[in-house]
Amino acid sequence: MNKEEQVLLGFRDLYNKLVWLNKDKMEESLKGYKPSEVHCVEYIEKNADSNVTKLAEAFYMTRGAISKLTKKLMEKSLIESYQKSDNKKEIYFRLTEQGKVIYQIHEDLHNEFHERDKAVFEQVTDDQFDSMLQFVDKYNRHLDAEIKKLGTDLKSE
Repeated sequence: MNKEEQVLLGFRDLYNKLVWLNKDKMEESLKGYKPSEVHCVEYIEKNADSNVTKLAEAFYMTRGAISKLTKKLMEKSLIESYQKSDNKKEIYFRLTEQGKVIYQIHEDLHNEFHERDKAVFEQVTDDQFDSMLQFVDKYNRHLDAEIKKLGTDLKSE
């Protein structure tokens, strides 16, 4: 196995282990909510004036899929829609009080997981972090270019 394959396999293994380790606690604490719903709540809380287009771009989903997801979140009373007085065409989303509760549970879990894994990150030097971040950025830009080559426009789907 070459180094490229080792890196990709390493990323996949890390991701799968994180998901497995966190799964039970996440499901127990966020019972009744799908991961996509919780991550949508998180995005809306962290990004002002979130709308269907911004959510579709962030999650690499179609606008139709996001519309269905946000409708479910409204039915569960986690988000509400609003319009700005200067733009009656666009619909934006914000969290309800119940949505803020779910957001905080999720944040607390992430902080707990971060504390669990902190010992590893404390051993990483700034130069090592910089190298990893440069690689991730370079790979992300490459994948963005590949997505663009496919002519996929998430905004219009």
